[in-house]
Formats: sequence, structure tokens, C-alpha cells
Amino acid sequence: MADPHQLFDDTSSAQSRGYGAQRAPGGLGYPTASASPQSAFLGDPVSNMAMAYGSSLAAQGKELVDKNDWEVQYQQDTPVAPRFDVNAPDLYIPAMAFITYVLVAGLALGTQDRFSPDLLGLQASSALAWLTLEVLAILLSLYLVTVNTDLTTIDLVAFLGYKYVGMIGGVLMGLLFGKIGYYLVLGWCCVSIFVFMIRTLRLKILAEAAAEGIPVRGARNQLRMYLTMAVAAAQPLLMYWLTFHLVR
Repeated sequence: MADPHQLFDDTSSAQSRGYGAQRAPGGLGYPTASASPQSAFLGDPVSNMAMAYGSSLAAQGKELVDKNDWEVQYQQDTPVAPRFDVNAPDLYIPAMAFITYVLVAGLALGTQDRFSPDLLGLQASSALAWLTLEVLAILLSLYLVTVNTDLTTIDLVAFLGYKYVGMIGGVLMGLLFGKIGYYLVLGWCCVSIFVFMIRTLRLKILAEAAAEGIPVRGARNQLRMYLTMAVAAAQPLLMYWLTFHLVR
């Protein structure tokens, strides 16, 4: 019974009881061990959305790898513009890679106290001369073996210019980790560019032969295969020839 002389009721015990009832048996108000972290994570809608988005990206990547379509898309016998087809050749990467290769070559020469404007110009002109000789040799070979293909001079410059990306990586790794890093990275890039050229030129050269009804084991088709292999094999050789003197 409440004291008649007491002006206010003592509610401290009730508050303590209410607070204690709201607290979890753990003692500090935090989730108990019975609520596992996995259930708490799965109950978060943001986490569920992130998991769904990650699963969607993985499915798209698997579909792209399984499809493995390296062919250039066409619209009314005309190749689709590069902005609409990731397999279409363009000169952006080769041009930027060539300029970057010249700059990296200057950096490598500078770290070895061998830099000079004349030597840097010789490096750039040498790389450009080899690229020009490659294009002329391929065009002459295509003419001699009478290959009917839609390969243009710009396409060849684009395909052959991709090797400068691997050359840049090899020289940079050589500057950072010495010759071991240079040979490891350049070797991997050489294998990559070899496979890339084989698969790309095969679609351009051998596919035209199949469309013309030329037998696979025919003499002319064998020449086309040898030409494809020769162009692909020349890329690693030139990558090494244009970079080995930059790493010491």
C-alpha cells in the first residue's frame, strides 16, 4: 500500500523491471549467440541485393566465356563500327600503346644514364619501321597466295599494334624486378599475342577459304595456314627484339 504522506509514486522498481524485461538474456542488450551471423547477414536486404547482383555478373561472365565468339559482326556485308562490337579492330589501343612504349623506352634509357633525344627518336622510328614492314609483308603474302579476304591495311595495323601493350608490361616489370620480371611478363604476353593472332587471322583468312570451297588439306589452304602461323610467330620475336636492350 502506498504511503499517504508520499506525494509521488516510486516507479524506479517498475522501470528497472521493464528495462530488464526488454534486455536480452545476454545481459547487455546485444543479439545473443542464438542469432547466428549468417542469419543476420541474410536478413539484410542490402546484402541480399548484393548477392543477387554478384550472381548475375557471374552468370553473364560464364555465358561470355562459354560463347567464346571472336567473330566480327556484320550488317549488310559491312563490319559493325567498333563502338557496337567489342571484337571489331580499332586503332585506339595500338596508337596509345605505341606512344606509351616510346615514353617507357625513354624512361628505361634514362634510368641507365643512356638517354638522348636522338636515341629516343631512333627507338620510335625503329618500331614504326618494323610495323610498316610487317604490314607490307603480310599484304604481299596475301596477294601471292591469292587470299580473298576483307582484311584492310588499317585492320592489319590494329592487329599488329596490340603487341606494344605486352612490350610495355615487359619493360616496366624489367625496371621494377630486373630481367626475371622482364622475361616472365614478356613471355606471358608473347604467348597471349600468339594465341590472339592465330584465332583472329584464322577467322579472316581460313574462313574465307572455307567459304570458297577450298579443301582443308589443299595446297592453297596449307599456304594460308602457314601464313597465319608465320604472322603469329613473328609477334613474339619482334616484341623481344624491340625491348631486350632496354632492360639490364
